[in-house]
Amino acid sequence: MSIKLTVVALLMCADLAGSSTTTAIPYAEVYARRTLRRSDTDGNGRIEKEEVDAKGWRRLARLDTNRDGAITLEELKATKISYMDSKGEKKLNILYKQVNGKSLHLDLYYPTEGPQAKCPLLVYTHGGGWAAGSKQGAANGTRGQAMLKLVDAGFCVAAVNYRLYRKGGTVAMRDCVIDSKDAIRYLAKHADALGIDPQRVFTLGDSAGGHIAQMLLLSPPESLPGDPALAGTPYKMVAGVSYYGPCDFEDVQLFNHDDRENFKDRFGARILRPDTDPKDKPALYREMGPINYLTKDSPPLLMIQGDKDTTIPVKHAYHMQKKAEALKAPVEIMIIKNAGHNWRSVGAPIDPSHEAIVERTVSFLIEHL
Repeated sequence: MSIKLTVVALLMCADLAGSSTTTAIPYAEVYARRTLRRSDTDGNGRIEKEEVDAKGWRRLARLDTNRDGAITLEELKATKISYMDSKGEKKLNILYKQVNGKSLHLDLYYPTEGPQAKCPLLVYTHGGGWAAGSKQGAANGTRGQAMLKLVDAGFCVAAVNYRLYRKGGTVAMRDCVIDSKDAIRYLAKHADALGIDPQRVFTLGDSAGGHIAQMLLLSPPESLPGDPALAGTPYKMVAGVSYYGPCDFEDVQLFNHDDRENFKDRFGARILRPDTDPKDKPALYREMGPINYLTKDSPPLLMIQGDKDTTIPVKHAYHMQKKAEALKAPVEIMIIKNAGHNWRSVGAPIDPSHEAIVERTVSFLIEHL
């Protein structure tokens, strides 16, 4: 269950090693502007019913207070924002980075019983195809249940926003990864003030966030630098869990045969920028493949995939497992029968259950504390 809060005040303040978490814009407006940028395809400053799918409009329609079939920025600012219903201290909407006019925030949820010395840190990266979603995803679904249990177990959970891909824009998949790495670097830089242990960093992500979680876990901390003020900040990754995240974009055999080329093209638009030199394409595809960073000394990874997932086929888990076996790297997989993307049941109840996924996620991460 999540707390539904409307954020109408200025962002929370905290003294973090001389840095402030405040901005001139309340987070409700940041959230609203982010939603508007993503869905206002014609750029007229309004989200019309025709610009989103039926599910998206059902979610937004309640904000259309004047019933004109469009949502304005002012109407979007009334959005109820979800946060994890944890019982410990929370530091919400911490500004960790500003880049190209965008403000990026994260939320911190401290252990239920209060921090004991420095807390191990779990970083959650949301799904949404690198083009949608937000840190508020931490409050929902199986992942949200897992994180509540991890908070109870003594972890500090950080839910992270990153820049989002938009068709024709300049944000690429690597920017999503860089921002998420910078979130860790920010937290590590301010670890003493925040009461977290930068030598015990864990990851959890779903779908695109599962890919990012793998990248955070397996790529070296110094790789993919972003904000110069955060570059070189040391931290140590310990273990991570990926829910239905892709591990390799070069091998088209990992995607469904019937739509293989379309699927690769879909990822290509996210991996490449409009001005990318064609000769750089192979290197960029390779750079974004978590499997390419796997070594025998990699931190332990658990991949949980559905055997009926047509968005990210289960072949990704087996592909990573095969390379891990060759390298003697610490990778485990858990295959969920009858499960599509987002653990949707396909033809029969998923097996193991949602509860079993939560328990395996929690136990795997606690095993590596």
